[in-house]
Amino acid sequence: MSRLDRSLIAHMAPFEGLNPTELDRMIGQARALRITKDHAVFDQEQDAHSFFLLLDGYVRVIKTTPDGEEVTVRYISPGELMGIASALGRTTYPASAIAVVDCVALAWPSGMWSEFASAFPNFGANTYRTVGNRLQDAHARVVEMSTEQVDQRVAHALLKLVRQSGKRTEEGFLIDFPLSRQDIAEMTGTTLHTVSRLLTAWEEQGLVRSGRQKVTVVEPHRLLMLAEGRTEKT
Repeated sequence: MSRLDRSLIAHMAPFEGLNPTELDRMIGQARALRITKDHAVFDQEQDAHSFFLLLDGYVRVIKTTPDGEEVTVRYISPGELMGIASALGRTTYPASAIAVVDCVALAWPSGMWSEFASAFPNFGANTYRTVGNRLQDAHARVVEMSTEQVDQRVAHALLKLVRQSGKRTEEGFLIDFPLSRQDIAEMTGTTLHTVSRLLTAWEEQGLVRSGRQKVTVVEPHRLLMLAEGRTEKT
């Protein structure tokens, strides 16, 4: 394999503030991986042998409950770290990560995380910021589950995915990876029937367009008003 170049990571948030020498040292320890669609990057409770940076594609993070129910926790976009169990003080992965499309990632042995965090304070701070943001997202989700109606939760989930991966098209903002109604149901703690009913109603109102594993938000402002429980002025 040809030598990996620092330009692969220099512009990405986890490496913000690192100088060229530090970037070269980090990229020099990485190995490149290709993960085909629907294959696991890592599995829940597997020994956390590596941590990863997603370069291209999208990854779905899934948590399996003790009774075997799968819950979609979040989606990982290019430029994000994943599998950083060491930053959580864990020796196993707390969830599974599945490629939504064909992906390219970089991997480092987990033992190097503490070495990098100590040697490169900016990297350590950036990683902990990532962990903090994800914990904040998890807390916000708990609040949503406890206080919001299901239509608000689904609207919030779609808007979050638009912010993460939205691609402007003639119709609106396409969530730029395969997304099924079952995926949305798992993200929002509801049923496939409920999500299908909501999306059908929202299509009739001109808020969204949906097809097989495809969702486009046509009217993000109106969807935001719905998510926040506000009614439109007539």
